[in-house]
Amino acid sequence: MTQTFEPLSTTREERGKEIADKVGQIQKVDDNSYKVKSQSGKGFYEVKATKDGMTCSCPDFAKRGLPCKHILATRFYLEIQQLTPKGIVTEKIHLTYAQAWSAYNAAQTEEIKIFDALLKDLVKAIPEPEQTMGRPRLSIHESLFCSIQKVYSQLSSRRAHSLFQNAVEKKQIDHAPHFNAPSKLLNNPTVTPILHELVTLSALPVAGLETDFAIDSTGFRTTTFNEYCGMKHGQKKAHRWIKAHMATGVKTNIVTSIKITAENGPDSPQFKPLVNDTAKNFDIREISADRAYSSRDNLDAVGAIDGVAYIPFKKNATGKTLGSPLWKKMFHYFQLNRDEFMEHYHKRSNVESTNAAIKRKFGETLKSKNAVAQVNELLAKIIASNLTVVIHEMYENGIEPSFLRV
Repeated sequence: MTQTFEPLSTTREERGKEIADKVGQIQKVDDNSYKVKSQSGKGFYEVKATKDGMTCSCPDFAKRGLPCKHILATRFYLEIQQLTPKGIVTEKIHLTYAQAWSAYNAAQTEEIKIFDALLKDLVKAIPEPEQTMGRPRLSIHESLFCSIQKVYSQLSSRRAHSLFQNAVEKKQIDHAPHFNAPSKLLNNPTVTPILHELVTLSALPVAGLETDFAIDSTGFRTTTFNEYCGMKHGQKKAHRWIKAHMATGVKTNIVTSIKITAENGPDSPQFKPLVNDTAKNFDIREISADRAYSSRDNLDAVGAIDGVAYIPFKKNATGKTLGSPLWKKMFHYFQLNRDEFMEHYHKRSNVESTNAAIKRKFGETLKSKNAVAQVNELLAKIIASNLTVVIHEMYENGIEPSFLRV
């Protein structure tokens, strides 16, 4: 158990403490669900612990989306607290949430079979280029299918060829290309915008589930190394990296937009393009990001689409407008309502979970040798990850995937 000190200040906290102090006001339903008696009349409100925090069935929580007195009362009920000169001493008790194991198990056991079927539908959303002369070339649909399937499998080119043959038997593709065909496709710079488009399309099935988003960057290691001249002057031999800047939904962990830069690429300039790309297909209510993205332009970019950006201010920041009234408004909100602000900001941890899940499942090392192929391979990883998210949501929320823009 850990101990923390915190003041008892706001009205909702005071009312929550009053509810928790009265006998019989809170009833445990199961390990992650509690009934809290209404103070204004008969009946109870239900407080649940989920992976995204605690929720309540009361109108206050539905309107604000922030902890109500019933959630605060449950927290007091679950935590051993004492009043000291420093404030309230809290010994926190770990609160678990229920995993929808039946949906999770079904999604995991059926993933490979459903993945190929979804991938077939996804690549068909890309127009097949018309060929007017020359030898017949490989279908772009089949080439994309095999390249993304290979990246998903994490197999070598030769070993992955059996997957292409299986796809022919299942009538997912008409012809199994040479085992080198996926590598040739990933080395083609004209494929990069197509893969970006597939990232966008692969996120469309969960557009109705996501309104809150988070933005962050993460590095992927390559198999290439730094220059010899660097080692000659005392630098150790080290892998080169490329940097992925991503916007993700905080509920499903879907990647809605991605920008790829060199390993030292700055974070803040990528924020606005990521927001604008996401806004084309999703209704954005709020976006959270860390201090690296704190700027007037970034706040205004989210405000322009009627969303709210929860980005903590740097220590030397001031509330001066400098052409951005929204900056001044959010600065004072951050100063005067820090706890409420941070409730929103902490949704940012979901993008870190997304980054970790992608690396854990598809590897953090890119196998391709040249820069173009490395970017394309990384985009293929993101597409594969998005399809696994869609499969999970098929079982969790009963969605029917469609990769066509509405």
